[in-house]
Amino acid sequence: MVIPMLWMVSASLMPAGQASTYPPRLLPREVTFEHYVSLFTRLDLGRSLLNSAIIAVTVTAISILINSMAGYAFAKLRFRGRDGLFRVLAAGLVIPTQVSMLPLFLLMKQLGLINSYWGVIIPGLASIFGIFLIRQYAQSIPDDLLDAARMDGAGEFRIYTSIVLPTIVPILATMGIWTFLSTWNDFMWPLIVLSDERRYTLPVALANLVGEHVQDTELMMAGSVLTIMPVMLVFLFLQRYYIQGVMVGSVKG
Repeated sequence: MVIPMLWMVSASLMPAGQASTYPPRLLPREVTFEHYVSLFTRLDLGRSLLNSAIIAVTVTAISILINSMAGYAFAKLRFRGRDGLFRVLAAGLVIPTQVSMLPLFLLMKQLGLINSYWGVIIPGLASIFGIFLIRQYAQSIPDDLLDAARMDGAGEFRIYTSIVLPTIVPILATMGIWTFLSTWNDFMWPLIVLSDERRYTLPVALANLVGEHVQDTELMMAGSVLTIMPVMLVFLFLQRYYIQGVMVGSVKG
């Protein structure tokens, strides 16, 4: 898994044409950053990078808020129809994403959000998987702790912000990484919704470059490095919380 990624970085630093030689070179004869410069100057990929950052950060932040509130409500709040509604939501997990794209596109069209950032952002603000993930984790919060807070006069929002959120930080980090990764790498939905090149996300813009510069391997590798680098940095920054969220089930018993 690591070797292709290392070669991708190495090829992005090679002079034009060197990555296509035979036998293939593992390291560049001389290091050059001309391809990265071309991405930001001649090809203006910096605009697409900014678009992806705006969309991914917005979706991640708002979805963590919405999914955490909904997951906590399904786990700990008692209201009529709670279990039945959750079963209906859980049944939606078996529906392929591609099936919902046409009705979702028609809905965005009726709302006037086609070819806009919000047309890409809104469908990702709440997910069945995120609600399910946080509900399962929030069920481990002791009911006695929540009841004690209510007896002390704390409202539900105060309980959510002061008790629930600090308790579910590991699973929020896990969901945040997953949401950021899926949103950053999403290609199909931005391609369907966006028609203005100035609003293209990085995967869509990079796919267009492949058609125009199919022989320029080094330029494509530089674009690929630019695509995966933010995701790697986010994971490295949150990996401690991510591992806690993954391992939480294995330390109980």
